[in-house]
Amino acid sequence: MLDISFLRENENTVARLLAKRDANVDLKNLFELDGAKRQALVEVEKLRHDLNEASKKQDKAAGKLIKETLKKAEQVLHEASEALYAVMVQMNNIPHESVPSSEDGTKTIDTWGELPKFDFKPKDHLELGQALDVIDIERAVKISGARFAMLKNELVDLEFALVGWVFDKLAKKGFTKILPPMLVREQAMFGTGFFPAEKSEIYKTDQDDLYLIGTAEVPLASYHAGEKIDVAKKPMKYAGFSSSFRREAGAYGKDTRGIIRLHQFDKVEMFVYADPQNSWEEFENLAAISKEIFEELRLPYRQVVINAGELGAPNAKKYDFEIWIPSQHEYRELASCSHDTDFQARRLNIKTTDGRFVHTLNDTALAIGRTIVAIVENYQKENGDIEMPSVLHPYLSFKTITKKA
Repeated sequence: MLDISFLRENENTVARLLAKRDANVDLKNLFELDGAKRQALVEVEKLRHDLNEASKKQDKAAGKLIKETLKKAEQVLHEASEALYAVMVQMNNIPHESVPSSEDGTKTIDTWGELPKFDFKPKDHLELGQALDVIDIERAVKISGARFAMLKNELVDLEFALVGWVFDKLAKKGFTKILPPMLVREQAMFGTGFFPAEKSEIYKTDQDDLYLIGTAEVPLASYHAGEKIDVAKKPMKYAGFSSSFRREAGAYGKDTRGIIRLHQFDKVEMFVYADPQNSWEEFENLAAISKEIFEELRLPYRQVVINAGELGAPNAKKYDFEIWIPSQHEYRELASCSHDTDFQARRLNIKTTDGRFVHTLNDTALAIGRTIVAIVENYQKENGDIEMPSVLHPYLSFKTITKKA
């Protein structure tokens, strides 16, 4: 949700920045709706004052007439408020000045690591995983349908090694570890900006009116809903592990092989509540953590700044970190680092102790499935064995995944 006062006072700047998104927002209509609401509010407040005066004078006749007029005025105010809200709730966040326009497109701003050079034809993660008996697609599909998979044996160990390692790393950086609920109420989805924009992507449990999360960002953002929190001296930082669920409604025909795009997947998410005065510094700190994670795993990556037309509804700026997948000869998204300014905080009513709305930031520490894909493919050997990144050796009982006897 945006601040209508800020929109009014910065109309030209807002119009220019929203144009970066190709956003079809009629600011003139918005301000007319806001004017109608404010005018209705003035009328209601005047009538309430008049009613109090009539009550003091014990003028029952005048009081009765004022009550009738007030009731109608309150209905006008309600309708004006609803009309304004209906437009405001559809508006996306305002892009930061540094974000490229949709016309300019997404830009690569950093790369790291040499791409692996194999003296053999590399295999993809599914072929390797099936040969090593660590991925089972067929039985998962039999049980649950398309876009489901089972990890087995050493890949189960690898998943929890990754979680343990990254949790230890984030704890040392001041993050509080959380295992959040994966079913949430509609307000949590709305508050984080996933509703109404991405409602078609979310699974719903009809009988209980609960929604399966697509990221731990949802419960972590809602953790302090309705609270005042102290972020003046340092931000509040949380790291949450969860399974995540997405319908992938618009992904027909994309990534149908392997475990890159599934309906159910696991992630470790970083979430930060920051003071507005230093939130952009914290945003870059989050991005630096992502770089550190991928570099310690020795996975080649590139960092891109997402153009305004591809930003999510709550995002003012977003970096994606893309990891090299040898079988596809391309970088694939593995993490997204987003600055949502006060968009989520306004919806969730989260303020600083002095009454300002906080800024919220999030970053994917690890998308476990895609990280496993990247490790399996980048660390493969000619005989089909998979070496493990050295940073994970203390968390594993093996250094190489080999074929079963």
